[in-house]
Amino acid sequence: MDSPNQETADLEFVMEVAGGFWRSRALFSGVELGLFTMLATGPATLEEITGKLGLHARAAADFLDALTALGLLERRDGRYANAPAAARLLDQNGEGYVGGFLTFMGRALYPAWGRLTDLLRSGSLQEGFDSFGEFYRDLDRVRGFMNAMDSASAAVTAYLVERVDWSGHRDVVDLGGARGNLAGSLARAHEHLRTACFDMPPLRPLFDEHMAALGTADRTTFHGGDFLTDALPEADAYIFGHVLHDWDEESRVALVTRAFEALRPGGELLVYDELIDDDRTGPAHSLLMSLNMKLVRSGAAEYTFADAKRWLGDAGYTGVTVERITATERLIRARKPAAA
Repeated sequence: MDSPNQETADLEFVMEVAGGFWRSRALFSGVELGLFTMLATGPATLEEITGKLGLHARAAADFLDALTALGLLERRDGRYANAPAAARLLDQNGEGYVGGFLTFMGRALYPAWGRLTDLLRSGSLQEGFDSFGEFYRDLDRVRGFMNAMDSASAAVTAYLVERVDWSGHRDVVDLGGARGNLAGSLARAHEHLRTACFDMPPLRPLFDEHMAALGTADRTTFHGGDFLTDALPEADAYIFGHVLHDWDEESRVALVTRAFEALRPGGELLVYDELIDDDRTGPAHSLLMSLNMKLVRSGAAEYTFADAKRWLGDAGYTGVTVERITATERLIRARKPAAA
C-alpha cells in the first residue's frame, strides 16, 4: 500500500497535469490582450492596466497575480512588469516575439484539443483543412499563420543558418518553404548560395512581400507548384522543414523519392521535424504534437528517426544521420550518391 505521502504526491501530479490548460489559456489571453506589449513600455498598476486594456478590475487582479506566480510577470510596489522571458518573447515589437504562434494556438489549436476524445473515437480531423489550396485563399489569415510559423521556427532557422556547413552547396531549395523565410535567411548569411522557395502559387505575393522586408528579393527565387506532382527545380540541396509531418506515410515516401530523383548527384536532403524517440517513450512534447497534427490534418503525425531512415534508404539515399536542434526538433541529413 502506498504511503499517505505517496498518495498525496500522486494526487498533486495528476492535478498538475489536469490543470495544464489553465496556464496555457492565461498565457494566450495575455498575448491576445496585448498585455506583455503594453508592459514593455514600463511597469503599471492594476488600475493602469485595466484602464488601458479595458479589463474588469475584479477579474484582472487574479489574472495578473496568476501570471506573476507563473513567472511571466513580476510585481514590485504594486506595479506589474514583464519577467525576462516575457520581455524577450511576448513583446509584439521585439525581435524574438512568438506571440503570433501563441495566438494561433489559442484560436485554432486550443478549441481542437477540446475535441480530442472525438478524434480518438473517430480518427478524423477536428479542425483545419486537408487542402492547402483551400487554406491559402485567405491571404490575410495566411500572413498571420506565416508570422506565427516563422516565430515558432526561429531557433531552427538560426541553427540551419549558423551551424550547418553550406560551403559545398550552391543551389538550395526549401520545399514547402511558405513565404521563404528560411531561404531568405540563408541567402542573407551565405553570399555564395542561390536559394529558392517552392510552394503553392497563391503564396507568391506573401513571398515577394517577405523577401522585400528581408532585403533578399534579388537573391531568392519563388517556384510555384505542387511538390507531389510538379517538377522540382534542380538543386544540390533540398530542405523539407515541418513538411513530412503534414502527410501520411505514402506521401512522405513519395516526397523523399521525388527529391532524390531531382537532386543532382552528390546532393543532400535535409529534413527537420519534431521527431519521436525510436522506442516511443518520448519526448512527451513530440508525442503530444503528433496528436495535435492528427487533430488538424488527416494522415498527419510525427514520426521516428527509424521511420525516416527506412523511407530514405528505400529511396536510395546514403549516409543518413540525425542531430539535435532543440529539445524536440531534430535535423535529418541524407545524401544522394555521387554516382547515382
